[in-house]
Amino acid sequence: MSAESLPNARTYLFVPGMRPERFSKALASGADRIVLDLEDAVAIDDKASARDLVAAWLQHATPADRSRVVVRINDASSPWFDADVAALRDADGIGVLLPKAESAAQIAQTRAALPGAGVLALIESARGVSEVNRIATAGAQRLVFGTLDFALDLDMDISTDGSGLAYAASRIAIASRLAGLPAPIAGVTPQLDDEARLLSDLGEARRFGFGAKLCIHPRQVQPIHDALRPSAEALDWARRVLDADAASPGAARLDGRMVDRPVVLQAQRTLALARA
Repeated sequence: MSAESLPNARTYLFVPGMRPERFSKALASGADRIVLDLEDAVAIDDKASARDLVAAWLQHATPADRSRVVVRINDASSPWFDADVAALRDADGIGVLLPKAESAAQIAQTRAALPGAGVLALIESARGVSEVNRIATAGAQRLVFGTLDFALDLDMDISTDGSGLAYAASRIAIASRLAGLPAPIAGVTPQLDDEARLLSDLGEARRFGFGAKLCIHPRQVQPIHDALRPSAEALDWARRVLDADAASPGAARLDGRMVDRPVVLQAQRTLALARA
């Protein structure tokens, strides 16, 4: 069972690959997935050590724990890619986050090297966005928007206003939908002590159709889960919609609004999310 075969993954918590004492703590944080990072969180001189630490920990992890683990390897053009995938060949059931995903060939290459792992494609450049439809249909299990690197690639300031991300976010969400993938994963919020900014970033991502978010600290996990959980008002509305439709199929009205099929489907989705 790959990491993405479990439903409703909402949070992906990064942990530096050099800090194995934090791996189990991260699993206990409540995050749906933990991301053991071999890329940005690891200095060049520490790449080999981090790789060995992650591989050794995975060898002793239970299948249940491995199913919640994603390893961010180094990108396919880097000098560390081959060693990263070689170290993970026996770690069946994990997910692999492929950074700087810019082509379908990179997805195919990673899948061929790690047939027992699910590949998440990190879209973080203009080229990645331009190729996102091909990437989505090349066997990626979920798309991830690397907002900070994308902004860097385009020399874009998103420190106070993320509106410049709208086009790329829409492309990623639409590509996910067309390929039948789960809703994509939004990028990190680097402000650790600013819950309002965290929830604002999440709300903006939700408006574009994203369904999960990368986290860089355990304190970000629970607010995201709470925000993604349907409110009592939303659940009450959903139940009333279904009751109205059951009483008068195809011709129901509720609160002055016609209850047509999209409204019924939204109500069903809201209740299903609450059950999950």
